[in-house]
Amino acid sequence: MSIVLAILAAASSGYADLDTIDREVAGFTGAEIGQSGGAMNPVDRRLRLRPCGSPLALSWRTQNHESVVVQCGDPGSWRLFVPVKRETQGLGGTPVINRGDGISIAVNGEGFSVAQPGEAMEAGAVGAWIHVRPINAKPNAEAMRAQVVRPGLVSLPLD
Repeated sequence: MSIVLAILAAASSGYADLDTIDREVAGFTGAEIGQSGGAMNPVDRRLRLRPCGSPLALSWRTQNHESVVVQCGDPGSWRLFVPVKRETQGLGGTPVINRGDGISIAVNGEGFSVAQPGEAMEAGAVGAWIHVRPINAKPNAEAMRAQVVRPGLVSLPLD
């Protein structure tokens, strides 16, 4: 199905076609979902985005290629940040946090920092992005991604 047809099909349903967004991200990164260098996961299917009449604009969020920014070109429309799967070996370090380690999850914003205890869901070297879960999270809650700062500390920047 062409992108134009996918956009028209999504418009008739009232929401943007999330499969099209997944395909665009895969084309931009050059890797499929779940592969190293590709999106970590498909776009969350619970999203209800306005159909985009303009072509999607894709760019890297940072120089480290940690996530892709997907933006609808329509005035006042939406943008998404799609995390990219990266291998810790590629970051050139030995893991300083191992799966199951107790960690401190720091959320940092402009002029503030808040921390809470958590658990590492995977291993990572300094600078790697890993899945973590707050200690008080529900057992079926989705893990979040945070960057390893040092042994025992990960960070979620809000910039």
